[in-house]
Amino acid sequence: MSRLVVVSNRVAPIQEGEATAGGLAAGVLDALRQKGGIWLGWSGNIRDVPEQQPEHIVGAISLFTIDLSRKDYDEYYRGFANGTLWPVLHYQIGLGRFEWVEYEGYRRVNSLFAQALAKLARPDDLIWVHDYQLLYMAEAARDAGLTNRIGLFLHTPFPAPGVFMTIPAHADLFRAVCQYDLIGFQTEIDRAAFLDYAVRHAGGTVRDEVLSVFDRIVRVGVYPIGVHVDEVRASAELPRNRRQATRIRAALLDRLILSVDRLDYSKGLPQRFAAFERFLAEYPAHHNLVTFMQIAPPSRSDIETYQAIRRELEGEAGRINGRFAEVDWVPLRYLNKSFERNVLMPLYAAAQACLVTPLRDGMNLVAKEFAAAQDPDDPGVLILSEFAGAARELGDALLVNPYDEAGVAAAMDRALTMPLEERQDRHRGMLAAMRENSLERWRDRFVADLGGQG
Repeated sequence: MSRLVVVSNRVAPIQEGEATAGGLAAGVLDALRQKGGIWLGWSGNIRDVPEQQPEHIVGAISLFTIDLSRKDYDEYYRGFANGTLWPVLHYQIGLGRFEWVEYEGYRRVNSLFAQALAKLARPDDLIWVHDYQLLYMAEAARDAGLTNRIGLFLHTPFPAPGVFMTIPAHADLFRAVCQYDLIGFQTEIDRAAFLDYAVRHAGGTVRDEVLSVFDRIVRVGVYPIGVHVDEVRASAELPRNRRQATRIRAALLDRLILSVDRLDYSKGLPQRFAAFERFLAEYPAHHNLVTFMQIAPPSRSDIETYQAIRRELEGEAGRINGRFAEVDWVPLRYLNKSFERNVLMPLYAAAQACLVTPLRDGMNLVAKEFAAAQDPDDPGVLILSEFAGAARELGDALLVNPYDEAGVAAAMDRALTMPLEERQDRHRGMLAAMRENSLERWRDRFVADLGGQG
């Protein structure tokens, strides 16, 4: 029986008997536990003399991690992956940069991963690679002698050809991506953009879900990632979490608008703060009644672009509160720190509205976790950017354009005043969509298709 070998930029830290986190880690771990296998990735360590760390076994899963040198980290991770690819994939080309030396560093580290993989993989293993940091991985693995079936799932968006082509190495990078046997995307929009480039700029042809290009056959599919719907709701219903949700509602005047995002320019946080300020200015009936809580854990803090957005948000939060706050009311609570899921779940359950307004996002699982955590008898309202992948499924949310301050402000007012029956109808629709594209279905469909069983 073939094993599953997962390769990602980082390996989730797990111990026997621990509950898994959400998203990628949960889906990958479930698949590995079912089939048994290996998870390979960067250790997070930066060392003068990099080395592979000892194998760590958890049940049927073997975890292998490798270190990076400072040069590798700067060129691969800070450089091409997050200085070039991340902004371009999220349509933020004005924030991107390109240096050939960083692109070569990206290729070099992908090859480093591939060489480590070649020492671990058996001929019949299925290899499942994750995300934008490892687009060159399949070509490097082929060069290392691997003939296994190798699949890539891209958690980010894939941009329109004109945007992708702003990367000077786009042709070389695209050819490398096509060394994968299966490429999975979050939405049909992303798949269509990829195939548009393949046909118009790489001479490929497409029939059904099969791309013929560079004398290769590549299957290309849509696999929207989901959440464990029942597990999220069960977590929100735990007695301690229900008590915490009640305390939160009482402390925050019973009207909470919640946002949870990694601190990143793709999440639209400055635009969201501006829309909340407009909401306060144009809908004064909510004064002294509503709290907007933005949780934004720091991310990539050694990159100047991220330092700048942190400074901007801190300044805006202070200015908005200075304009509207009263002695006994602070309308905006900005928390620039991380919280465990057992802290977030009561917040999801307590919130009357969740504001998820990225400028562009592959999926956005916060939107799905909020909806899953809500009480079906008295659910809150999801306000969702039409540029998030989740908007393709969650049409019963209040869909907004994150660049439209007035529209987002109006959606906040509508969410807080929406009749119960409408809230229940919308929530039922979102739950049905999430059950159709659950985390289990995402995992099982991709692995079956990679193995040629789909």
